[in-house]
Parts: sequence; C-alpha cells; structure tokens
Amino acid sequence: MADTEGSAGPRWKKSSWSAENGNCVEVAELPDRTIGVRDSKDDAPGRPVLTVAPGSWSSFIIGAKRGDFNLP
Repeated sequence: MADTEGSAGPRWKKSSWSAENGNCVEVAELPDRTIGVRDSKDDAPGRPVLTVAPGSWSSFIIGAKRGDFNLP
C-alpha cells in the first residue's frame, strides 16, 4: 500500500495494485480509531468518508482474503 499523507490528517493508503487512472479507494485509521474508506478522486477536506468499526474491518479483510466476495 502506498501512503498519501495529509500534513495533519490521517495517513491514507492506496493499494499498490491500483491503476494510475485515479479509480481507487484509500483507507486510513482515523483519530477515533475507526477505519475510514474514501474515493481517491474525492479527497478534499470535508468530503464523504465511509467509517467502519475496527472489528468489522478485520472481518471484511479476512473474508476478502478467503474469497468470500469473489464473483462467480
């Protein structure tokens, strides 16, 4: 994952597998310890960020690695 840091904000990370066309998502641990997910093209301050509880994020990552979300 590559870091895209704000000067005082969270350290947003984008997968190194992401295309250079900007169609990516970024994730970061937010100050309240939740996980933030955002569109890399829409990264201006105050823009929408999906927040996920740390335990739910861990479950999602485990499921993704296991292939639970693969399309048939």
